[in-house]
Amino acid sequence: MWDFWRRHKRKVYVALGAFGGGYVLYKLYDARRRSLSALQRQLADERENEELIKAQIQAHFQSVQRIADTATMPHVMHYLDIHLAESLDLTPLTERLIQGKDQATTLTKTEKLELWDRLKILSFTKMVSSIWALTMLCLYIRVQVNILGRHLYIDTARGLGSSHLLDEAEMIDKNDEQQFLACADYLSNRGLLSLISDTEAVTVEVLKGKHLKDIFSTMLVHDAIIHILETLMIRHSPSQWVGYLMPDDGDVYKFVAPSNSGGSDFSHVTKFELLMGETRAVLSSAEFANVVDISLRAVVNAVLEDLNSHCGKNNLMSGMPLARLVPRIALMAQQLLTESNRGRYIQMIRNIPEVEQFFTLLYSSTPA
Repeated sequence: MWDFWRRHKRKVYVALGAFGGGYVLYKLYDARRRSLSALQRQLADERENEELIKAQIQAHFQSVQRIADTATMPHVMHYLDIHLAESLDLTPLTERLIQGKDQATTLTKTEKLELWDRLKILSFTKMVSSIWALTMLCLYIRVQVNILGRHLYIDTARGLGSSHLLDEAEMIDKNDEQQFLACADYLSNRGLLSLISDTEAVTVEVLKGKHLKDIFSTMLVHDAIIHILETLMIRHSPSQWVGYLMPDDGDVYKFVAPSNSGGSDFSHVTKFELLMGETRAVLSSAEFANVVDISLRAVVNAVLEDLNSHCGKNNLMSGMPLARLVPRIALMAQQLLTESNRGRYIQMIRNIPEVEQFFTLLYSSTPA
């Protein structure tokens, strides 16, 4: 036995060493394999959880978008139409002019000219106010929806990390969301009178010297409307015309409180204030101003196409006296915000490439 050990002990040591080394390597490999497997399971669980959260975020965002499209937008546009019709009711003017035409002795020539001049100013004022309000509300509500959707994504990505916490966060923010979306009514309820007054003042300047016998073509009507819109936007800084759309920081709770029938406690206002502040920043930006300009021009072109149809293309393309054109502009202004018409203009605004690009960047950007 001893002789055997002396002859083979080196081989035994080598074998034991090899076996021990192999065993150690196996253990290391097995530990590594288990670690990688656990890491892969963890990553798979995280990806699954992330996809679940993303799906819930997307579902919530689509829900907010549906609410905006099916409830907020129709509601806001309906009341805008009503309040604009009440604030710029052209019926008394047209009735007096019709009465003066049927009964020549009821109005003097000077009175007729004054009435016609007033109808001219108010018809263009109503047309431009309607175009501006329709375009801006369409963009404003979409800004709201994108800011809400972006905040939900960012809040979740910053550490909510699980679906039950996501549900809890949605419940906490629901009141803020409702109050935030309710601010889309501000233009109809508060800002419209200032918009109309400022638009009328600009319209008087732009149409000064334009007589009822002057021939107006499609191009001249287009230039007049664009001139009024540009003057309105340039003359008033963004901080002023943004004031048509949303309340000042100090008045925001005075506006939303009456609409909140539950009498909610406003002690938790941080999120709502943040949403309103970001909205104001977006609306005051140069990028948004560019989108507004493109959208307004597109709506003006579409409205003029409809006006051409009402007037007969040959008549307006070749030109017609302003006296014949004014009643048609008044009628177009009256019909522009009706349900059958506004949907086409809103969809057209949404389909503008620059508008799509702007809101894609808005949703994907991260607030500081």
